[in-house]
Amino acid sequence: MGPVAWTWVLVAASFALYALAGLWGRARTTSAYYVAEKQVSPLLNGMATGADWMSAASFISMAGVVALLGRDGSIFLMGWTGGYVLLAVLLAPYLRKYGKYTVPQFVGERYYSRSARGVAVVCAVFVSFTYVAGQMRGVGVVFARFLDVPVERGVLLGMAIVLFYAVLGGMKGVTYAQVAQYVVLIAAYLVPAIYVSIMLTGNPVPQLGLGGRVSAEGARILGVEPGVHLLQALDRIGEDLGFGRYTAGTRPRIDVLFSTLALMIGTAGLPHIIIRFFTVPKVRDARASAAWALLFIALLYTTAPAVAAFARAGAIQSLNGKRHADAPAWVADWERTGLVRFTDRDGDGVMRLSGDPARNEVRIDPDVLVLANPEIAGLPPWVVGLVAAGALAAALSTAAGLLLVISAAVAHDLVKGMWIPRVSERGELAWARGAATVAVLVAGWLGVHPPGFVSEVVALAFGLAASSFFPVLVAGIFWRRATREGAIAGMLSGLAVTTAYVHWFKFWHPELDVPAHWWLGISPQGFGTVGMLVNLTVLVAVSLRTPAPPQAVQDLVTNLRYPREPVRPAPAPTALRAGERR
Repeated sequence: MGPVAWTWVLVAASFALYALAGLWGRARTTSAYYVAEKQVSPLLNGMATGADWMSAASFISMAGVVALLGRDGSIFLMGWTGGYVLLAVLLAPYLRKYGKYTVPQFVGERYYSRSARGVAVVCAVFVSFTYVAGQMRGVGVVFARFLDVPVERGVLLGMAIVLFYAVLGGMKGVTYAQVAQYVVLIAAYLVPAIYVSIMLTGNPVPQLGLGGRVSAEGARILGVEPGVHLLQALDRIGEDLGFGRYTAGTRPRIDVLFSTLALMIGTAGLPHIIIRFFTVPKVRDARASAAWALLFIALLYTTAPAVAAFARAGAIQSLNGKRHADAPAWVADWERTGLVRFTDRDGDGVMRLSGDPARNEVRIDPDVLVLANPEIAGLPPWVVGLVAAGALAAALSTAAGLLLVISAAVAHDLVKGMWIPRVSERGELAWARGAATVAVLVAGWLGVHPPGFVSEVVALAFGLAASSFFPVLVAGIFWRRATREGAIAGMLSGLAVTTAYVHWFKFWHPELDVPAHWWLGISPQGFGTVGMLVNLTVLVAVSLRTPAPPQAVQDLVTNLRYPREPVRPAPAPTALRAGERR
């Protein structure tokens, strides 16, 4: 069988597995729908968290961006992995100890305000929709290439399957589906990496192959002398073509710093990751599941730099100086999707790569490299199909988690928490499933009309999460004096500043999105750090100039960190019980 046939078989088999998981874990109560009845084991929760975390950005685009940017692409590796550690240590155990269903619910009760909860809902939905746009684009890219269907039809197919098991199964069904998805995606990522590492360096461990020396077969493939370090060979190839050294960076240092911080802080504020820690029985299980998740995440994230280097080397050597008519089959396949383009500037039919945009004749979208890597390396067709199934698993697992956040924010925080407090459990489930259905439709539209490639779109979501949630969550846990007025003002100001900056460069004036026009050299991807600082400054300033929280709330904060008895939500102030909506 060829790559397309293998892709159909493996994708169909994996989709059937996810659907069965959704049916088997079908949610019949709100507790099962939102937090899987808090009965998920730490091991399974760690695996599901790994799948939820390793989205299309991690699987499809991250290694492609690293391959394109070299050292500058390390901001994604450092930011996303460091941010998860920050989340696991700083926030997750305390939020699990509080014992609620959603992040907006914690914000509303900690800051004794329906308005604060409402603003948190807006932030959660805004961040989740931005994030899910990247996932649905990833689904469209995979289907467009491997199943030879238009991007729009591929997005529709992805929407249908994620709608089925997310809306039907809720968090319980999604958890079991994500466990299966993790197994598929990690196998799909490691198998080709091991193959290519053996081919280029003779080492079956990709992480060691990245720092190893080129073997005799690798030297023949790359056109270099045997025994040279792989990274040195990449540096030499890049300099010869005008791209610069692969191990050197060109982005302003301040942008590298701020972008890394934005990804780290944004990670700790992502509602679809935080909610996973609400699904385990005990607080100590939240810590254990965080440790398991770090192990499962590390398997992919430590392999990504090697995949990036292998893909860059293989792509350059299989394209540069070759006649377009004699190009490998994968080039024509990806050209049909529009993600690989050849512009014959001199009319000789020969493909030439160059760091000079005026001379470069081949454009490769970063989202292509990981998916095309098995074909570039000439691996068996079943490996190509496995990679496609893994990419879909990564995109759909995260999309499902994000859709649950949106549906919980609408049904539990808006409908039950603010609009219809006496809604029945059955009615709340109907609202949740209806909200998820609408969210899938909007996500599909964003997948067809994304504001950038996958990692870029997801990085913007992290910046929005950093500028909206992180200071409010940290202050809510560690600072008794934080007030509702400070929290509301902080979230709104941080989100507004970041959103305005991102939209200026990404939608209103994309032609200005270069370092020369960035404020202080900080890119839209890194501006979430500035938004976070604005949020924190406003939160502290307003909190100090407004009345202190009720004593019951302050005692709750103290008990959250130093518990003497089970944590219970603070009683609502008299004014709020009387109907005040502040």
